[in-house]
Amino acid sequence: MSVHTDVKRVTTNTLMKMKSTGTKISMITAYDFSFSKLFDKAGVDVLLVGDSASNVMAGHDSTVPITLEQMIYHAQCVVRGAKRSLIVVDLPFGTYQSNGDIALASAIRVMKETGAHSLKLEGGEEIADSIKRIVQAGIPVMGHLGLTPQSIYKFGTYTVRAKENDEAEKLKKDALALQEAGCFGIVLEKIPASLAKEVSESLSIPTIGIGAGRHCDGQVLVMHDMLGINSEFKPRFLRKYAALDEIITAAVGNYINDVKDNSFPNENESY
Repeated sequence: MSVHTDVKRVTTNTLMKMKSTGTKISMITAYDFSFSKLFDKAGVDVLLVGDSASNVMAGHDSTVPITLEQMIYHAQCVVRGAKRSLIVVDLPFGTYQSNGDIALASAIRVMKETGAHSLKLEGGEEIADSIKRIVQAGIPVMGHLGLTPQSIYKFGTYTVRAKENDEAEKLKKDALALQEAGCFGIVLEKIPASLAKEVSESLSIPTIGIGAGRHCDGQVLVMHDMLGINSEFKPRFLRKYAALDEIITAAVGNYINDVKDNSFPNENESY
């Protein structure tokens, strides 16, 4: 008889309770089975299968090129590695913006084909109807405001958003619209900390910040950035918790040397 150990899964309801008790939410991106397993074991609350895979996995300059099929593949891999974390999947550019029917079809595909628990969509009032359609179908949705990378060609820059009053007021309205549409949480990216605090306090749903200060209900970072795999990216909001680029380069360098001087494999490593 096999021993079954129950691991309590983090749910959207868990995140709501965490906000109400002031317990901060930890979120990190993941794109494959191996890292998903490690992050889940470490106890991270939320794994985001981000369309940042377009940048860090595929080498594109923006998140725009990644397809729905590619996001589904990454999400399938992450789902297999996680037993506890809530898994959120980004709907990529072009799969929800045009109308509610297309948005719902994209959402259903991701949920059916991956086994993930929820989706994330970028944008405010303009996509609220699509979010309502998806939520009414029983699919949890997280919003994303501030710097929305899928709109980079509109912004023309990755600088801080909503510093001016008009844009800040729109963001506050958008946040309430997303809550009203049924979102269970909202990512706030690269906005002033004071605005993020105001928005977080105005909402009953949790906010997850990236470059939005400490007053959000949780934080998210891209794994390649915080682990120091992607060493060229050095924004102010990033805290590096490891320097894996140096560790990996040194390890591979040692392996190459051992192969070249014929010290690997030795007798104990042979059959």
